[in-house]
Amino acid sequence: MDSRDSREDPEQRSGLWQPLRSGPPLTTCSPLTTPDQDLTNLTNQQCGPPRPAALPPRSPALPLRAEVHPSTPLLPPQTHSQGIMVDVTKWPLFSLMGPQELSTILKACVFGTSANEAIYITSDDEVYVFGLNCSNCLGTGDSQSTVVPKKLDFLSGRKVVSLSYGSGPHVLLATEDGELFAWGHNGYSQLGNGTTNQGVAPVIVSANLLNKKVTEVACGSHHSMALTDSGEVYAWGYNNCGQVGSGSTANQPTPRRVSSCLQNKVAVSIVCGQTSSLAVVDNGEVYGWGYNGNGQLGLGNNGNQLTPCRLMALQGLCVQQIVSGYAHSLALTDEGLLYAWGANTYGQLGTGNKSNQLSPVQIMTEKERIVEVAACHSTHTSAAKTQSGQVFMWGQCRGQSIVLPHLTHFTCTDDVFACFATPSVMWKLLSMEHDDFLTVAQSLKKEFDNPETADLKFCVDGKYIYVHKAVLKIRCEHFRSMFQSHWNEDMKEVIEIDQFSYPVYRSFLEFLYTDDVELSPEDAIGLLDLATSYCENRLKRLCQHIIKRGITVENAFSLLSAAVRYDAEDLEEFCFKFCVNHLTEVTQTAAFWQIDGNLLKDFICRASRCGAFKN
Repeated sequence: MDSRDSREDPEQRSGLWQPLRSGPPLTTCSPLTTPDQDLTNLTNQQCGPPRPAALPPRSPALPLRAEVHPSTPLLPPQTHSQGIMVDVTKWPLFSLMGPQELSTILKACVFGTSANEAIYITSDDEVYVFGLNCSNCLGTGDSQSTVVPKKLDFLSGRKVVSLSYGSGPHVLLATEDGELFAWGHNGYSQLGNGTTNQGVAPVIVSANLLNKKVTEVACGSHHSMALTDSGEVYAWGYNNCGQVGSGSTANQPTPRRVSSCLQNKVAVSIVCGQTSSLAVVDNGEVYGWGYNGNGQLGLGNNGNQLTPCRLMALQGLCVQQIVSGYAHSLALTDEGLLYAWGANTYGQLGTGNKSNQLSPVQIMTEKERIVEVAACHSTHTSAAKTQSGQVFMWGQCRGQSIVLPHLTHFTCTDDVFACFATPSVMWKLLSMEHDDFLTVAQSLKKEFDNPETADLKFCVDGKYIYVHKAVLKIRCEHFRSMFQSHWNEDMKEVIEIDQFSYPVYRSFLEFLYTDDVELSPEDAIGLLDLATSYCENRLKRLCQHIIKRGITVENAFSLLSAAVRYDAEDLEEFCFKFCVNHLTEVTQTAAFWQIDGNLLKDFICRASRCGAFKN
């Protein structure tokens, strides 16, 4: 809208507009709430991590941050990431990125109190971060937040296999070579470097891990764990409830092997709750230690454990995958059976009530085989996926307490956390290893104008456009009729087109492959003509949208004339209002004096009824 005049926006003014032809006129989630009510005794026992005095106070609107930990079950669960492209667009933070940037993402993690920080890895193993940068958790070397992704050069070329974060937040990252990196909040030595100095950039964690190859990492609120390729578990950081498993409640400044009854066991997976820890060993046994005030260790009591204890209630079962929420846990067996225990204030156990469970109870017994479970220690949300691909959710979902697993229309458990968790973090490192995989839509787009696979070509303005008859017949009724056996065109290998220009016809054919149109407003007029001739109503609407966005004082009357000619009433209304709102300017353009006389008369009559010529 012209700022020099107090005129109305062309899309807002309705007035007395009539078409220039005969006929009738057209017509966040709230922040993470306080923990389970059952967790109040955690504060009384000082098992909730206090804020270090040396750190600046955090805004009351920003509760504790989250952790995410990919699990490594005995048998890989049939996750959605096997065979489809990674989709991060469901998380609002990634809406700041363009399609080209998004197409390079191979792995990603969204974290933070309001899902306001992100890290992603590209297909060429470059690591980028963006977001709020609380406690230097982006690792950029400074405390500045950024909406523009920044590359972490120190991690370039290193293949990331595991990533996790805590509540400060602090971040742990393991590479394919077995190296462990840490940065961010360090008030309790959760970075494992022997100090409490904040980590402003990624640093290798080497203390007690020399010649060890780390394969998986997990973070609690302010403690950390690492799993090696030999099945050893190391833990360090905040230890007020025994979550480090050292036999005491003294904080652990550097990685220390968790021994006790795990000494001669081979661990295959580790997870953390806020102040608790769990591990699965190679024979499917589960061990837990740390805070147990809500029964999240599944031991049949609510006493804290300073060293690992086996969950005897799961004896005889082979656990394949285990996950932890804020104060609850889920275990999936190799037979597809699902067990839950711990806090249940929001129904996160899926038992049909809100009573805590001190021992594992089987849930979803009437459902088919479960192949994946999901939980994240920053939320009270749970999710599961069945063998047929059905996705269920329960617990705290956008403020509602869902006490029984609810069937959704999602295709993966990640969608539950993107759309219903508070905060909407990723429950694991979202990953897609098949970087050469193309969806059906991507494959079709790639084959447009490809002479190697085409069985037909159009000649327009002396230039060829290569296409596939089958695609054209599927996508367009005009071509379906054209390629019938009684039409001459059905036998041709080259079809001459002289009614439309090359840019217009190529855009039309490309639209049939991609559903997208990229044209200037002037060329879009020609495509609008084609869409009208071929009865392609959706394409017609797309053309009108392009024209609306490209309208200027210079081309307004040309576009108005085209809208009338092609019977595009909505576009005609838009162009008419634009011309009225910029009447002085548009009447001085060449396009105004070139329009048809009858159209000019109709325009003047309609404009006068709208009061355009009042003093």
